Amino acid sequence: MSANQASVKQDQVNEYLINLGQQAKAASFILATLSAKQKNHLLQTISQSLAEHAEVILAANAKDVIAAKANGLTDAMIDRLMLDEGRLAGIIGDIDNVIALADPIGKEAASQLLDNGLRLTQRSVPLGVVGVIYEARPNVTVDIAVLALKTGNAVILRGGKETIESNKVLSEVIRGALTSLNLPEGAVQLIDSPERAIVSGLLRLDKYVDMIIPRGGHTLQRLCAEQSSIPVILGGIGICHLLVDKSADLSRAIDVIANAKVQRPTVCNALDTLLVDQAIASDFVPKIAAHLHSLGVRFYACDQAQGYLEGLGFDVSAADDESFSTEWLSLTLGIKVVDNIDGAISHIRQYSSGHSEAILTDDIHAASYFMNQVDSAAVYVNASTRFTDGSQFGLGAEVAVSTQKLHARGPMALDALTTYKWLAWGDYTSRK
Repeated sequence: MSANQASVKQDQVNEYLINLGQQAKAASFILATLSAKQKNHLLQTISQSLAEHAEVILAANAKDVIAAKANGLTDAMIDRLMLDEGRLAGIIGDIDNVIALADPIGKEAASQLLDNGLRLTQRSVPLGVVGVIYEARPNVTVDIAVLALKTGNAVILRGGKETIESNKVLSEVIRGALTSLNLPEGAVQLIDSPERAIVSGLLRLDKYVDMIIPRGGHTLQRLCAEQSSIPVILGGIGICHLLVDKSADLSRAIDVIANAKVQRPTVCNALDTLLVDQAIASDFVPKIAAHLHSLGVRFYACDQAQGYLEGLGFDVSAADDESFSTEWLSLTLGIKVVDNIDGAISHIRQYSSGHSEAILTDDIHAASYFMNQVDSAAVYVNASTRFTDGSQFGLGAEVAVSTQKLHARGPMALDALTTYKWLAWGDYTSRK
């Protein structure tokens, strides 16, 4: 490609993105004026339309799955992108959950009469336009659009090429629901081009876009953090740990650990590393490994854990810094024997992504100590890490799981898509 051709192509990308941004910004002003009743009616219309177009949606998704298999995508990736009747019904059901939630827009707080004569109020308002970059999860298209519309935000979506056919149909159905109610279809826009230049351009569209949310692996997160001129919410990478304390009920612990690892291993809240107190390790490590192996799990184990697993009849790889730093997204589990609870906390601080950690214990002091010392977005006592999810938290759905500390942390739902403005009332008041 000549320099002139490259320049023309870049001009086309810029024109395309500016058009997207202008439509989204114009739509956001209209959405911000809608009442809670109007927004809920819109979501009901979207829910009904998705149900009516279920056959078309599943057919489009089937094309994505066929293409994914032909392109050699992993079983984990294919599981993430696949829709069936049950999963689609669950996505639609989550819309009803969002409808039932209170509208966070317009809430007022910090109302006070100041000494200078002003009456000051803080009111929650939409962010405006949210750009979301995500990978092979077609349910994210619906979740984000619904949460954005519930909070009066416009959204620009850039899904992965692996789910392009699914996302096209889903976005078309949602945009059709908007136009059927005389609302701007620019409120929900999908970038359906795989061009990387469009992602880079979107990250610099700060005249129109108010926040960027990347949902994907480390490479995508770093790209957005380093190139964006728009505020970025980072997260979604889950290197999750579970400690089996010396006081845990070991018979009950097995099912919780299996749930955390096996129920759906391809998601960010699945368990990656099991930490076992050395006081119970010689007995418990072989039992839990044998059980998980029967469920198809493979292992990376520290030296001590490997010693306990000898003679069980299955291969165990040696764990190292790289394996402990890996988000598996598959039926693979790291196992490490720790000296005590402080050893577990030290390991978590070194390797955790700040997503979800858990302790199984019947010692209330150990539980309290663990919760206070572990600084992740979600910390559990006697529960699976699989609960870190907007729906499971009663938030209706989620845009992402944030592992940072500014603006939003943990599952991001309605409140995370709002900001606030100050309203000041005076009586022709001048500052003295």
